[in-house]
Amino acid sequence: MWAPMPGAGRQREMLCFMPGVAAVPALLVCWSSAAFIISYVIAVLAGHVEPLVPYISDTGTKPPESGVFGFMINISALLGAITMYIRYLIIEKQNESLRFVRSSCNMFSLCIGLMGCTGMGIVATFQELSVPSVHDIGALVAFGCGVVYITLQSIISYKSCPQWNTYFVCHIRMLISVISCISFIPMIVFASRISMTKIDWTPSEKDYTYHFMSAICEWTVAFGFVFFFLTFIKDFQRVTLRISTEIHEES
Repeated sequence: MWAPMPGAGRQREMLCFMPGVAAVPALLVCWSSAAFIISYVIAVLAGHVEPLVPYISDTGTKPPESGVFGFMINISALLGAITMYIRYLIIEKQNESLRFVRSSCNMFSLCIGLMGCTGMGIVATFQELSVPSVHDIGALVAFGCGVVYITLQSIISYKSCPQWNTYFVCHIRMLISVISCISFIPMIVFASRISMTKIDWTPSEKDYTYHFMSAICEWTVAFGFVFFFLTFIKDFQRVTLRISTEIHEES
């Protein structure tokens, strides 16, 4: 059960010094950023990838970074699913006082988001060089569904203005969505033109330009997701989440 936090004299439940459930998207943003950066640093220091813009998956293919990458990305997928579900509940509650979006649209957005989280889990579990076809499908689902999700959420945010969101926040969300959408298309196009599967690229190799451009777009989309969820923090500060337990005795 959840409810918006009251206005004047409201009581704020603090988690990690943040009001409401804002700690959830905040943890998602910090954890996901750390997952990308830590895996990248370990892979570069181990000499498994070149420092200049490898694929995100390239930084989690070989041990020891593969273990770190798999563990942290799976946790990110779980945190993402929790964040999306809470976001769904918030919109449903807001909709009770101001009917600005269909419940079916809100549910569709949630389902798309959860599919993206499932794709993340597949990427984290099946390494790029071990099971490339499964890994690539997972990446396509994760990025594709992720782009659709943040676009839908941007549209829903505009519909909830000005009562539940400011236009400034909506503009930021839509800007991130547009950049992610624009980056997603060339990411797929350039990746499809790469004729080999490898992680230790050098500039003189065939298809390096395609790899380089695709990798830049991939990092852009990935951190687009991170910054998008960062905009959820203020919305989540106005919400409390309560879990009630009832025990029914057998008669």
